[in-house]
Amino acid sequence: MRRVVSLWLPQWTIERLRRSEGPHTRPARRTIAAGKPDSPSVGAAAPFALVAAQNGRLCLTAVNRAARHEGLVAGQTLADARAIAPHLTTRPAEPEADARALRALADWCRRYTPWTSPEGTDGLWLDISGCAHLFGGETSLLYDLLHRLKQQGLSAQAGLADTPGAAWALARFMPETARLEARIADPGDTRQALSDLPVAALRLPPDAVLLLHRLGLRTIASLYPLPRASLARRFRATEDGVAVLRRLDQALGREEEPLSPLTPVTAYRERLDFADPLLTAQGVEQGLDRLLGYLCARLVKTGYGARGLCLSAYRTDGGVSRAGIATGRTEQTASHFRRLFQDRLDRIDPGFGIDALVLEAEHLSPMQPRQTTLQSGGQAQESDAVSRLTDRLTGRLGASAVHRLVPGASHRPERAEHHLPTSDTPTPGLWQDPDHKGPARPRRPIKLLPRPEAVKVLAEVPEGPPLRFTWRRAGHRTVRAEGPERIAPEWWLEAGADPGRLRDYYHVEDDQGRRFWLFREGLYQLSQTDGPPRWFIHGLFA
Repeated sequence: MRRVVSLWLPQWTIERLRRSEGPHTRPARRTIAAGKPDSPSVGAAAPFALVAAQNGRLCLTAVNRAARHEGLVAGQTLADARAIAPHLTTRPAEPEADARALRALADWCRRYTPWTSPEGTDGLWLDISGCAHLFGGETSLLYDLLHRLKQQGLSAQAGLADTPGAAWALARFMPETARLEARIADPGDTRQALSDLPVAALRLPPDAVLLLHRLGLRTIASLYPLPRASLARRFRATEDGVAVLRRLDQALGREEEPLSPLTPVTAYRERLDFADPLLTAQGVEQGLDRLLGYLCARLVKTGYGARGLCLSAYRTDGGVSRAGIATGRTEQTASHFRRLFQDRLDRIDPGFGIDALVLEAEHLSPMQPRQTTLQSGGQAQESDAVSRLTDRLTGRLGASAVHRLVPGASHRPERAEHHLPTSDTPTPGLWQDPDHKGPARPRRPIKLLPRPEAVKVLAEVPEGPPLRFTWRRAGHRTVRAEGPERIAPEWWLEAGADPGRLRDYYHVEDDQGRRFWLFREGLYQLSQTDGPPRWFIHGLFA
């Protein structure tokens, strides 16, 4: 059964500013009770608010507890707030920084479940389906989550239910008499858990809430017995009535409410918790060895492999440090993965201590069967050795430093191949098979110049091979020549691109035994319209 946590951070923007300006104060004891004292940093004892321009006026976007005691509320103009509390201190709101920090907090919450996502500007979604037993149950999971957030100086309330709508309502509309920061609806008990909450807990617009209040419908339970058609007709706009019914159905699970995770979720994920935080690189290496053993055993058992792994270290200060590796092809060997991680573990910053390590497999695909006969065994071993060598070089030098050649769909030699990082999947099936028994193919030089270089040529007219040519100030006399091989312009290229003129390629050998690949661009017959032909050298044969 689906179980969703809605986490509400009512003082997020102000507490985020406090955290960015200095260390926070840790609580003296582990508790999940309400009563969240302000940090002694920004705006703790005196009224404090964040302001932003709205419709040409400066308005309050967030206020601290001292400001609320003075009667200030978010949305109030700064002028009115100054009249009520002349000693109010303010700071400009930073919505972009708040959003980045909220995404980082959602990333940190992946220590509990791989499925997390920001919700609005002050909340998070956590889908803990199938994860709660790893923490001793749902209550223990929420206890640990809220305790760690409080250690980071964050006020939080959590709701847990079968649907996102119900979890959101439980988190944000707790009774004021409740002493707990978390409220849990038992599986299948959503209807009863929501019955006492106000209709605003259904995430309705203010106008819809006001109309329901005028009709005497103040709690969600009062909507249960009403006929759906009758309830929808009471709204002036049909869309408003449909929205109320839709939110009610989503909260009760009658209508599915899709949510998108912050990052793609992988089924191959291993986690390791530590009673005492890790502070040394040796501890991280030992934890990685254990996680690789668990993960690769699962991959071998299921017949899958991965082309990348990501190690996440969750720190006690709320930060996340990561190190990732990539392979050129699908792998499931722990020793190979471990060797690639050797040069990446220095990216793991333990900070004040690491209390959880998570290893995730990326780019999964079924392992392809390999030939094990005596004839091809040597080739398979050689291919494995080359692939793992490129993986190590890529890990040490970077993905941009090691490339592989892949074929390109072009007749022009300079566009017939491309360079891709070894971690990218190569384009299949365009290289010609050297054992092909079809018509003979023209030979290609072993070395292709980065770009064709102009040469001065004495050649037979109209279509003869070069008799003499000068390249890089050195003269060469041709003793043998093969060709021409004609390559026509690629007229299908996109508009604006210059496909070039027709080319005639020649394989020539000079009197010193050196062999070159030259081409003539253009034809002598068309020199009156297209200009005289030009000669270039494009490659060298061995």
